[in-house]
Amino acid sequence: MNFPFYIARRYLFSRKSTHVINIISGISVVGVAVATMALVVTLSVFNGFEDLVASFFTSFDPQLKVMPVQGKSAPSDDPILTKIRHLPDVDVATESVEDQALAVYGDRQAMVTIKGVDDNFSDLTHINDILYGDGRFELHAADLNYGVLGIRLAEDLGTGAQFKDALKIYAPKRDGQLDLSNPTDGFVEDELYSPGVLFTVKQAKYDKNYIITPIAFARNLFGQQGMLTSLELRLKPGSDFDAVKSEMQQIAGKKYSVLDRYEQQEDTFKIMKIEKFIAYIFLTFILMVACFNIIGSLSMLIIDKKDDVVTLRNLGATDHQIIRVFLFEGRMISTIGAIIGIGIGLLLCWLQQTYGLVSLGESSGSFVVDAYPVSVHPIDILVIFGTVVIVGYISVWYPVRYLSKRLLSQD
Repeated sequence: MNFPFYIARRYLFSRKSTHVINIISGISVVGVAVATMALVVTLSVFNGFEDLVASFFTSFDPQLKVMPVQGKSAPSDDPILTKIRHLPDVDVATESVEDQALAVYGDRQAMVTIKGVDDNFSDLTHINDILYGDGRFELHAADLNYGVLGIRLAEDLGTGAQFKDALKIYAPKRDGQLDLSNPTDGFVEDELYSPGVLFTVKQAKYDKNYIITPIAFARNLFGQQGMLTSLELRLKPGSDFDAVKSEMQQIAGKKYSVLDRYEQQEDTFKIMKIEKFIAYIFLTFILMVACFNIIGSLSMLIIDKKDDVVTLRNLGATDHQIIRVFLFEGRMISTIGAIIGIGIGLLLCWLQQTYGLVSLGESSGSFVVDAYPVSVHPIDILVIFGTVVIVGYISVWYPVRYLSKRLLSQD
């Protein structure tokens, strides 16, 4: 058995001549455990919100989106895009034309994003799962073009789920100069009608801005005949997602980018990761403060065990081994605190997941979820355990060596 570790373990669990040392050691373990627990719970809550946001995007965003690297649009019959859409693992491919326009309904108006898609858009995404209203998802009937609005946009325009009058859409003409004597001549005007449904992604980016239309309507409105702004894809069940995405990117080369759902919402998830990292840094500083209790406990232990140090030296222990005894003592305190803290943190996360102990608001239904979402990621637990152990080791290294050397020099 490792001699310094054996002595350190005896010191940790045995009674000291001064009872307050046991109390301070216990406080040290509790302090490290509380800081560790806070790390586990806080990072898991951030994970919960990230997974929650990702679940909302899943209903609207495609699995993969191919977009031109330069410019906003590309020819829909580009051989590269044709080769990508005919890959064996591609189940559904939809062309899309997306741009901004002005929507006017009665005396209300709003800047909107028109997203023109093919008729198989409902096969590409889970749009049917997020519809609100008595109708069904349709893009056109006979000569009428339907527009499916986000629920908050419909509220702003006052259309309701089933608007009676036509929704007028205006977009600036791509060619020609604006005639100031007749400004309306510089815009393309078209009309949309209601299929009787709205969509609700529960994200303001979509619910407040987007209108889903037939792609022919969007191409005519924006002057993008034969063009697309993105090729949206869904893979067959059981496909190796990463391998297929990599193959598509090789085909696309530098001309197109192949984006998964997270990359399509890169800004949102990047902000969430930055917030999570900042929370991790702040809680690590709190952990460092908690480790000062360990230093105090070890300082008193070194003084208390002055006679034992003399005995150990007489038995043949080297100064290096004696120093390691107290280093092991500090490391054991931080490790035990980390294990206890992680255990309590995981228990609290399970209770929150199961019973929703901490709610987001007093009124039920005021938020997307009633309680804080929690998601435990194993990699986070490993990072937290490593952080606590490393911080604990570093915090006791210099004080223990300094105090031990002073004690040994006196002998």
